[in-house]
Amino acid sequence: MVVELMKAHASVRDYKDQPLTKEQVVELVAAAQMAATSHFVQAYSIVWVTDPDKRTKIGELSSNVNQMETAGAVFLLCADYRRLEHASQMHGEPIVYDLAEQLIVAVTDVGLLAQNLVLAAESKGYGICYIGGVRSNLEEISELAQLPKGVFPVYGLTVGIPNEHNEVKPRLPVEAILHENTYDEEKYATLLPAYDETIQAYYQRRSSNQKSTTWTKQMADFLKAPRRAEITAFLKKQGYEMN
Repeated sequence: MVVELMKAHASVRDYKDQPLTKEQVVELVAAAQMAATSHFVQAYSIVWVTDPDKRTKIGELSSNVNQMETAGAVFLLCADYRRLEHASQMHGEPIVYDLAEQLIVAVTDVGLLAQNLVLAAESKGYGICYIGGVRSNLEEISELAQLPKGVFPVYGLTVGIPNEHNEVKPRLPVEAILHENTYDEEKYATLLPAYDETIQAYYQRRSSNQKSTTWTKQMADFLKAPRRAEITAFLKKQGYEMN
């Protein structure tokens, strides 16, 4: 049942205007917290954005106004070492989180928490969509949510009752991502062109936003230039020097 639910995932970007209650949100977050966490640090926090003006502003800053305004719940999923600073201060100890390792730990913790939250929401019949667009304006969104040093949004997440049901987008074949014992890149010469055909057929037959393109072309266009280069400076400002 759980595996089938996971295989049926599709992003939802249009919701019925029906807010989640606090009890519903708490239930989802409590389930999300049971995700694995490195060394039990739980280096994450969730900002539940209920203020309509803040939701609209975050929507503008992340280029997702409709989602933010109509979703049943809007979350900022954040890496967080500030709470760990408070914990350590109780014992008179400083903490070190300016290394790349601590950044990896926090971002991984957030990812595991987020996916548990998503799975819990979808098991209840809700739709979800990750909002990577919050990283386009980290400074402004962090100020809006009053995030202290040591905390930054990794992505946003909208949850709600779907007003649409999108088709499941085909992923890479398992053979493309599963390597046995050693990494085998020779197989890409065969697997990637075949996957391009699959994706092109999917785009042409889906019920909305039809287009003619391939996965490799999209990736080439997406990765050919630097993206959000300002993030490095913002992370350093928040204490993540990555030495």
